[in-house]
Amino acid sequence: MTFSEIIIDWYEVNKRNLPWRNTKDAYTIWVSEVILQQTRVVQGLAYFIRFIERFPTVIALAQADEEEVLKYWQGLGYYSRARNMHKAAQQVVELYDGIFPTHYPHLLTLQGIGEYTAAAISSFAANEAHAVVDGNVYRVLSRVFGIFLAINSNEGKREFKKLAQSLLPTHQVSTYNQAIMEFGALQCVPARPLCSTCPLQVMCYAYTHQHVSSLPKKEKKTTTKTRYFFYLDIRNGEYTYLQKRTQKDIWHNLFEYPLVECDKETSIENVINSEDFQEIVEKCEKTSIHSISSEIKHVLSHQIIRTIFIRIHIETDNSLLQSLYKINSRDIEDYPISRLMHKYIEKITNET
Repeated sequence: MTFSEIIIDWYEVNKRNLPWRNTKDAYTIWVSEVILQQTRVVQGLAYFIRFIERFPTVIALAQADEEEVLKYWQGLGYYSRARNMHKAAQQVVELYDGIFPTHYPHLLTLQGIGEYTAAAISSFAANEAHAVVDGNVYRVLSRVFGIFLAINSNEGKREFKKLAQSLLPTHQVSTYNQAIMEFGALQCVPARPLCSTCPLQVMCYAYTHQHVSSLPKKEKKTTTKTRYFFYLDIRNGEYTYLQKRTQKDIWHNLFEYPLVECDKETSIENVINSEDFQEIVEKCEKTSIHSISSEIKHVLSHQIIRTIFIRIHIETDNSLLQSLYKINSRDIEDYPISRLMHKYIEKITNET
């Protein structure tokens, strides 16, 4: 049996029953692929169902406000994915009359869709002969065929793509692509792969040469940056204040408390005496520090955010606060906020 035949046979016996596998609808497949880019299936399934129920078609997604899209994405992180999806949906309406494309070159014209996602959608929805190469596929191919090129190097990406394409069967492209991804997710897993029951054991280079734990290879990541956030949870009776984040980063257009960011670790006293802090609470009457949270550490791909929330009580606000969103503190979860903000809200809710 060939490599692809073994993979497909394994898949027919072991595949999970997932909703996006029971359809050829390109839009549904696209939503699932974007969600699963940075999220495990177990966690992503509930988000997928919720998202599809609210935005069942690409037209429904295109017509929604970005704020609502971000709200439904909350908890998944990497919010640029949601913003790109919203823009891509609008492109589909504008360029393709609301019919989600299935042809590989057309898919590449859409915001946020790269080679992997285009290959997945075109093969799953239309059986086009484009190999998918994701983290699971890299792992399977590097181990079975003994490839020591770094999977995140340009040379490595070219070689893996070339090999993956050469392994595509003439028929059953869709099934094979889903099968090799599933094989990597369930059988050839990163740590402690199930080598003893692996149908590819006889042909596996890594198993034969005891390189299972050292493959795939990856170049070292860039240095992780540490940032220091001090969020001001300012309470005026039952109200609090939010600002909409305008920086072009992963939290763009999400809501947050007024923020003081420091370039190095510092004391609460220094933060309170800082110019940024004083500007936020200046001219507010009867200002008092109510509580200071323990540090919350939020780890992202290239940065660690160490955050402390300072609860402040005031009786009257100032012009700066009046320019922000003044909302009932009980309604904060109605706004799209970061996972970091959500951790704090969850913590203080459980304490009351």
